[in-house]
Amino acid sequence: MVDALFGVPRLVAVYDLLDAGRGDLEHYVAMVGEFGARQVLDVGCGTGELACWLARIGVDVVGVDPAEASLEVARGKEFADRVRWIHGDATTLPPLQVDLAVMTGNVAQVFLTDEDWAATLSGVHAALKPDGRFVFETRDPARRQWEEWTREPTHQVQPVPSGGTVEVWSELVDVELPYVTFRGTYVFSSDGAVFTSDSTLRFRGRDEVEASLAAAGFAVDEVREAPDRPGKEWVFVTRRL
Repeated sequence: MVDALFGVPRLVAVYDLLDAGRGDLEHYVAMVGEFGARQVLDVGCGTGELACWLARIGVDVVGVDPAEASLEVARGKEFADRVRWIHGDATTLPPLQVDLAVMTGNVAQVFLTDEDWAATLSGVHAALKPDGRFVFETRDPARRQWEEWTREPTHQVQPVPSGGTVEVWSELVDVELPYVTFRGTYVFSSDGAVFTSDSTLRFRGRDEVEASLAAAGFAVDEVREAPDRPGKEWVFVTRRL
């Protein structure tokens, strides 16, 4: 099931506003050049920021996401007409042969069961050319980043283009490792509407991630730090065997 933040149109409409900056995408764009990728699959593409960025610089991009409301926002962006958008996930892809597949924004953590994660890896593997690259990020559980998912550090108020403001904050709901659940609250000043969106993520250790990749037919060439969040996340650079 898609979290409300990605599936409710009113929340999706302010997603980019609340997640502005996206410095995390810069190193993915850089890796497209580093690996000489001309065809890229963006798994969990959301509102299409990375996909449209890559399309703008001439990369052939396929963006897949299970949230139709997010894809609707993506389709309205500049250069979106150059992207092939697919409503679904890595297990429902048509036949593809891409040079590089990416999962940004810690998408890897939304797959809560071993079966769902394995199926996702299998779908990505099938979409890659031989020796194609798969790059994704995931948080290091030892850093206990969920302890920062409370109201004080996450609270913000932003103006909404359609009028008024949206007030947002997060709060931790439950920690039962490897699962962490948190809730986002969104209050719109224009009419007082209040929305909440609950999310549960799975925090996998590095050894666990590497074992799952090997089982799915990937070689881990390198594990990098996220330049915008050093010491907090792993960026796995893998290759299809």
